Amino acid sequence: MELVALLSSGKGSWAQVSGLMKYGDWEKVIIVGDEFAKSFTHEKPFEFVKVDLRKRLKDLRDEFMKKLKPKISGTEVALSIASGDGKEHMALISALIHLPVGVRFAALTREGIIDL
Repeated sequence: MELVALLSSGKGSWAQVSGLMKYGDWEKVIIVGDEFAKSFTHEKPFEFVKVDLRKRLKDLRDEFMKKLKPKISGTEVALSIASGDGKEHMALISALIHLPVGVRFAALTREGIIDL
């Protein structure tokens, strides 16, 4: 399964994404964020998709759809929205549903990766 992770401002929430990448067994990891998120690094490979998180909700959803469609090959993705705000979350979830692709929320806990 592919992991799609939103990285927004605030590097503290980036640890969640880093842990998911480290402990998960993903076919591909797609990191979505703005110019600030381009500084994210990890020892495992990932694709970075740059978006303008300042856009209005519908425009942001449309940008997510346009840029993620060619990147996602499966019918379902694991999604991390530990980073970001409500507008960004709504736009990303809406974009994935409209592609269409199934969504499973993934989180790293003390017990390991859980599927919510």
